Amino acid sequence: MARFLIVEARFYSHLNDMLIAGSRAALEAEGHQVEVLTVPGALEIPAAIATAAESARYDGFVAIGVVIRGETYHFEIVAGESARGIMALTMDAIPIGNGILTVEDEEQALVRADPAQKDKGGEAAKAAMALLKLRESYTN
Repeated sequence: MARFLIVEARFYSHLNDMLIAGSRAALEAEGHQVEVLTVPGALEIPAAIATAAESARYDGFVAIGVVIRGETYHFEIVAGESARGIMALTMDAIPIGNGILTVEDEEQALVRADPAQKDKGGEAAKAAMALLKLRESYTN
């Protein structure tokens, strides 16, 4: 049994609730413990994961959030930089599943967040578990 931390950027509550439900279901189905940490936005997720990883309390992480394109360049910055930060952490062998949705509109987000449809939260949790298993195969 491993301990996973879901780090969520709580901006679109109804969408995050679905993403978290999918992540939690996938992790708990494998017998893992789950905690949730909320941060202000997607840009804060990598820093929160890096800080939590230093504590050694968690074996893996799932990043959850929703970034919907708006009328400004802000979308590209948030989407790109949050993904870059998460990728940098995974290069240090931190098992992270990236469940941050980057979409054009809320309709796309609903389909991807819903566990009964595309279940991107569940997929992110499965990715984190796969990376943890890979890391363990090289360290045990």
